[in-house]
Amino acid sequence: MWGALARRGGRGGWRGLAAGRPPAAAAPWSQVVSEAEKIVGYPTSFMSLRCLLSDELSNIAMQVRKLVGTKHPLLDTARGFVYDSRNNLQMRGLVILLISKAAGPSTAELSFQPNMVSGIYSSQRSLAEITELIHTAFLVHRGIVNIGELKSCDGPLKDMQFGNKMAVLSGDFLLANACTSLAQLQNTKVVELISSAIGDLVQGIYYENSKLSEENCLTDDIGISTWKEQVFLSHSALLAKSCQAAMELAKHNAEIQDMAFQYGKHMSMSHKLHSDLQPFVKESSSDTVVFSLNSAPAILHQEFLGREAWIKQIREAQGKGSLMDYKKLQEAIKAGKGVTSAIDLCRYHGNRALAALESFPPSEARSALANIVHAVTRFS
Repeated sequence: MWGALARRGGRGGWRGLAAGRPPAAAAPWSQVVSEAEKIVGYPTSFMSLRCLLSDELSNIAMQVRKLVGTKHPLLDTARGFVYDSRNNLQMRGLVILLISKAAGPSTAELSFQPNMVSGIYSSQRSLAEITELIHTAFLVHRGIVNIGELKSCDGPLKDMQFGNKMAVLSGDFLLANACTSLAQLQNTKVVELISSAIGDLVQGIYYENSKLSEENCLTDDIGISTWKEQVFLSHSALLAKSCQAAMELAKHNAEIQDMAFQYGKHMSMSHKLHSDLQPFVKESSSDTVVFSLNSAPAILHQEFLGREAWIKQIREAQGKGSLMDYKKLQEAIKAGKGVTSAIDLCRYHGNRALAALESFPPSEARSALANIVHAVTRFS
């Protein structure tokens, strides 16, 4: 079904991924991001750096050095702020700036000649920073480890407990700064939209953690529809509602706001699917590839195979020991229909995102938004 929709290109006659620039010819992600940053006026790679370099967080960073030598996930999160080879950390802010520029000022605002830089309101740039701060805060909060599941090789217990305290403190600080800046926008609808997105994030992470805490729970017993609902909450809601909020700040009508929401939703869904697919579509290497048993290809594989047969495959991959043979499980999933179905679903959401862009006038910014979709729906 998703493959047919992807080939037809969804609604409105938009041929999307099959037209003009096919996924196979799409530019690499890093090039797409670099070109898009030029369009919005400045690099967004360190959009939240102003807050990250504040005195309060600088003091926290000094304390986090105590975690060096341990396996606390807060260290990996901190490294990601400085160097992110996949350019994913600031993707949300960049999309918000691009869609703001693509939409331009509304008819109601034209007569006021508002203060704009590179075709983007200062309030929209603030919103992009707020969105990145919220996303970063939740990344930091996700770095809290379950003390009861620690092993001796992870690091001393007191250091891991200290790392958890730092993750809570720094995440709360970022979230508080985001909320303060949000209030300064003085737009009640925008506050409502972003507040609901924060609620969605909390709910989505709760679903993830509640499943992980179940005893002997190897993988979720859910279908792809439930998976999409959960992914929307934990990955797509923030970007979708931020794109809509950017249109509200420019006083665009409800239709344009909805199209911005749809773009943010479906682009981030295809982005998550692309990420889930990487262990199954990358060129083979000698290194063992670890992947989530609740990723899209695995969930779709389970739907085709059946729950009992899927659990049997997992048990066989585990063998007699506790270590999982991911290579064996990876081959089993690749031999089924899960990977091709996930690719079809990724391109389906990509086409839905491209269809939403039809409501915006042709421009460099709109082309950049389309190129982002092409980059995350490209598979060799």
